[in-house]
Amino acid sequence: MENWFPWLKEKLEKKGCSVYIPQFPPPKDDSLKSRLKVLERYGQYIDENTILIGHSRGSLFLLRLLERRNNPVFASFLVSASIGIKPYTYYEQSYRFSNGYNFDWKLIKTKSKHFAVYHSDNDPYTSLTNGKEIARHLGVRLTLIPKAGHFNTASGYTKFEKLLYDIRGILSDKQHKEQL
Repeated sequence: MENWFPWLKEKLEKKGCSVYIPQFPPPKDDSLKSRLKVLERYGQYIDENTILIGHSRGSLFLLRLLERRNNPVFASFLVSASIGIKPYTYYEQSYRFSNGYNFDWKLIKTKSKHFAVYHSDNDPYTSLTNGKEIARHLGVRLTLIPKAGHFNTASGYTKFEKLLYDIRGILSDKQHKEQL
Protein backbone atom coordinates (compact mmCIF):
# COMPACT_ATOMS: atom_id res chain seq x y z
CA MET A 1 0.00 0.00 0.00
CA GLU A 2 1.25 3.43 -0.83
CA ASN A 3 0.05 6.95 -1.36
CA TRP A 4 -2.74 8.14 0.95
CA PHE A 5 -4.53 4.78 1.24
CA PRO A 6 -3.10 3.74 4.65
CA TRP A 7 -3.70 7.23 6.03
CA LEU A 8 -7.33 7.27 4.86
CA LYS A 9 -7.90 3.74 6.15
CA GLU A 10 -6.65 4.72 9.59
CA LYS A 11 -8.79 7.88 9.71
CA LEU A 12 -11.97 6.07 8.64
CA GLU A 13 -11.42 3.14 10.98
CA LYS A 14 -11.11 5.62 13.86
CA LYS A 15 -14.62 6.77 12.92
CA GLY A 16 -15.89 3.18 13.13
CA CYS A 17 -15.83 2.33 9.43
CA SER A 18 -14.70 -1.05 8.13
CA VAL A 19 -12.10 -0.42 5.44
CA TYR A 20 -10.69 -2.91 2.96
CA ILE A 21 -7.87 -2.23 0.51
CA PRO A 22 -7.71 -5.16 -1.92
CA GLN A 23 -4.25 -6.06 -3.14
CA PHE A 24 -4.60 -6.25 -6.90
CA PRO A 25 -2.08 -7.96 -9.19
CA PRO A 26 1.13 -6.18 -10.21
CA PRO A 27 0.95 -4.23 -13.50
CA LYS A 28 2.32 -7.07 -15.64
CA ASP A 29 -0.49 -9.40 -14.48
CA ASP A 30 -3.17 -6.74 -14.06
CA SER A 31 -6.41 -7.11 -15.96
CA LEU A 32 -10.08 -6.43 -15.43
CA LYS A 33 -10.64 -10.16 -15.02
CA SER A 34 -7.86 -10.54 -12.43
CA ARG A 35 -9.16 -7.60 -10.40
CA LEU A 36 -12.73 -8.92 -10.47
CA LYS A 37 -11.38 -12.24 -9.21
CA VAL A 38 -9.57 -10.54 -6.30
CA LEU A 39 -12.68 -8.53 -5.47
CA GLU A 40 -14.77 -11.71 -5.19
CA ARG A 41 -13.13 -12.18 -1.76
CA TYR A 42 -14.76 -8.93 -0.63
CA GLY A 43 -18.19 -9.48 -2.18
CA GLN A 44 -19.89 -9.99 1.17
CA TYR A 45 -18.83 -6.47 2.20
CA ILE A 46 -20.11 -4.65 -0.89
CA ASP A 47 -23.69 -3.50 -0.48
CA GLU A 48 -25.89 -0.40 -0.37
CA ASN A 49 -23.78 1.05 2.48
CA THR A 50 -20.43 0.63 0.71
CA ILE A 51 -18.18 3.48 -0.34
CA LEU A 52 -15.84 2.63 -3.22
CA ILE A 53 -12.74 4.64 -4.05
CA GLY A 54 -10.79 4.28 -7.26
CA HIS A 55 -7.44 5.95 -7.92
CA SER A 56 -5.89 6.07 -11.38
CA ARG A 57 -6.50 2.73 -13.13
CA GLY A 58 -8.58 1.82 -10.08
CA SER A 59 -11.13 4.34 -11.30
CA LEU A 60 -11.44 2.50 -14.61
CA PHE A 61 -11.96 -0.66 -12.60
CA LEU A 62 -14.56 1.08 -10.44
CA LEU A 63 -16.55 2.20 -13.49
CA ARG A 64 -16.49 -1.33 -14.95
CA LEU A 65 -17.45 -2.78 -11.57
CA LEU A 66 -20.47 -0.47 -11.32
CA GLU A 67 -21.58 -1.52 -14.80
CA ARG A 68 -21.61 -5.14 -13.59
CA ARG A 69 -23.32 -4.64 -10.23
CA ASN A 70 -26.90 -5.70 -9.68
CA ASN A 71 -27.45 -3.29 -6.80
CA PRO A 72 -26.14 0.20 -6.11
CA VAL A 73 -23.48 1.11 -3.60
CA PHE A 74 -23.70 4.16 -1.37
CA ALA A 75 -20.90 6.24 -2.92
CA SER A 76 -18.15 6.16 -5.52
CA PHE A 77 -15.11 8.41 -5.50
CA LEU A 78 -12.87 8.62 -8.58
CA VAL A 79 -9.38 10.13 -8.23
CA SER A 80 -7.05 10.91 -11.16
CA ALA A 81 -9.29 8.89 -13.41
CA SER A 82 -9.03 8.55 -17.15
CA ILE A 83 -11.52 7.41 -19.73
CA GLY A 84 -9.10 7.45 -22.62
CA ILE A 85 -8.99 11.12 -23.54
CA LYS A 86 -5.49 11.96 -24.74
CA PRO A 87 -2.97 13.00 -23.65
CA TYR A 88 -2.96 9.91 -21.47
CA THR A 89 0.36 8.18 -20.79
CA TYR A 90 -1.03 4.66 -20.43
CA TYR A 91 -3.70 4.87 -23.11
CA GLU A 92 -3.05 1.49 -24.78
CA GLN A 93 -2.47 -0.49 -21.58
CA SER A 94 -5.61 0.93 -19.95
CA TYR A 95 -7.61 0.40 -23.13
CA ARG A 96 -6.76 -3.30 -22.97
CA PHE A 97 -7.33 -3.40 -19.21
CA SER A 98 -10.82 -1.92 -19.38
CA ASN A 99 -11.93 -3.51 -22.65
CA GLY A 100 -12.13 -0.11 -24.31
CA TYR A 101 -13.34 3.28 -23.24
CA ASN A 102 -17.03 2.99 -24.00
CA PHE A 103 -18.99 3.19 -20.78
CA ASP A 104 -22.69 2.83 -20.10
CA TRP A 105 -22.97 6.09 -18.21
CA LYS A 106 -26.73 5.86 -17.82
CA LEU A 107 -26.36 2.46 -16.13
CA ILE A 108 -23.35 3.53 -14.05
CA LYS A 109 -25.27 6.50 -12.66
CA THR A 110 -27.89 4.10 -11.26
CA LYS A 111 -25.28 1.99 -9.43
CA SER A 112 -24.11 4.56 -6.87
CA LYS A 113 -26.15 7.03 -4.85
CA HIS A 114 -23.26 9.53 -4.67
CA PHE A 115 -20.37 10.30 -6.98
CA ALA A 116 -17.34 12.54 -6.64
CA VAL A 117 -14.54 13.13 -9.13
CA TYR A 118 -11.13 14.60 -8.20
CA HIS A 119 -8.47 15.72 -10.63
CA SER A 120 -5.42 17.94 -10.68
CA ASP A 121 -4.34 20.54 -13.21
CA ASN A 122 -0.84 19.06 -13.43
CA ASP A 123 -1.35 15.30 -13.49
CA PRO A 124 1.64 13.93 -15.42
CA TYR A 125 -0.27 10.86 -16.65
CA THR A 126 -3.82 11.85 -17.50
CA SER A 127 -5.23 15.11 -18.78
CA LEU A 128 -7.68 17.23 -16.84
CA THR A 129 -10.18 16.77 -19.67
CA ASN A 130 -10.67 13.18 -18.46
CA GLY A 131 -11.82 14.36 -15.04
CA LYS A 132 -14.08 17.00 -16.58
CA GLU A 133 -15.72 14.47 -18.88
CA ILE A 134 -16.22 11.88 -16.15
CA ALA A 135 -17.85 14.50 -13.92
CA ARG A 136 -20.05 15.63 -16.81
CA HIS A 137 -21.16 12.06 -17.58
CA LEU A 138 -21.95 11.44 -13.91
CA GLY A 139 -23.75 14.76 -13.49
CA VAL A 140 -21.46 16.00 -10.71
CA ARG A 141 -19.11 18.92 -10.27
CA LEU A 142 -15.42 18.15 -10.74
CA THR A 143 -13.31 18.79 -7.66
CA LEU A 144 -10.17 20.39 -9.05
CA ILE A 145 -7.21 20.34 -6.71
CA PRO A 146 -4.43 22.53 -8.13
CA LYS A 147 -0.87 21.20 -8.29
CA ALA A 148 -1.78 17.77 -6.82
CA GLY A 149 -0.09 15.84 -9.61
CA HIS A 150 -1.35 12.25 -9.74
CA PHE A 151 -2.41 12.28 -6.07
CA ASN A 152 0.40 9.88 -5.23
CA THR A 153 3.48 9.83 -3.03
CA ALA A 154 5.62 11.16 -5.89
CA SER A 155 3.33 14.22 -5.93
CA GLY A 156 3.54 14.60 -2.16
CA TYR A 157 0.17 12.98 -1.47
CA THR A 158 0.46 10.79 1.60
CA LYS A 159 -2.72 12.37 2.99
CA PHE A 160 -5.88 13.39 1.15
CA GLU A 161 -7.76 15.75 3.46
CA LYS A 162 -10.39 16.82 0.92
CA LEU A 163 -11.41 13.23 0.19
CA LEU A 164 -11.69 12.47 3.91
CA TYR A 165 -13.75 15.64 4.42
CA ASP A 166 -16.12 14.68 1.60
CA ILE A 167 -16.52 11.10 2.85
CA ARG A 168 -17.29 12.36 6.34
CA GLY A 169 -19.79 14.77 4.83
CA ILE A 170 -21.84 12.11 3.05
CA LEU A 171 -21.60 9.80 6.06
CA SER A 172 -22.98 12.47 8.39
CA ASP A 173 -25.73 13.29 5.85
CA LYS A 174 -26.62 9.59 5.74
CA GLN A 175 -26.67 9.27 9.53
CA HIS A 176 -28.74 12.43 9.85
CA LYS A 177 -31.29 11.19 7.30
CA GLU A 178 -31.52 7.80 9.01
CA GLN A 179 -32.34 9.52 12.30
CA LEU A 180 -35.27 11.46 10.79
